[in-house]
Amino acid sequence: MKTFVISALTVLGVTLASVGSSLAADAAAGKAAFNKCKACHDIGEGAKNKVGPDLNGLDGRKAGTEAGYSYSDAMKNSGITWNQAEFEAYIRDPKAKVPGVKMAFAGIKKQSELDNLWAYVSEFDKDGKVKAK
Repeated sequence: MKTFVISALTVLGVTLASVGSSLAADAAAGKAAFNKCKACHDIGEGAKNKVGPDLNGLDGRKAGTEAGYSYSDAMKNSGITWNQAEFEAYIRDPKAKVPGVKMAFAGIKKQSELDNLWAYVSEFDKDGKVKAK
């Protein structure tokens, strides 16, 4: 019985470890997901505001504060400070998260794609450089 319990726990541990690693966000896949964003947003060195604001330094930035971009009152008054949870809730359904926002985007529903997109976007500091890991 003792051997069975140890074996079962070992199998469970290996299974959970492999599931956990498969759930890890992938910045390279996030870069591919960013193709849905780049018509309106820019990121990286030399990024500029386009139809939407540049996304450099998004992690920890207060919504509606990127210099040189004209935000809707809804976004300026949203009270959001960008982090993974806020970003994913917004990108899942922008108009539901912030009613009155200008962003015309249907959203991304797939959790793994949201995680990967955040992994990519959050790599960049405010100057558009990839943060040291």
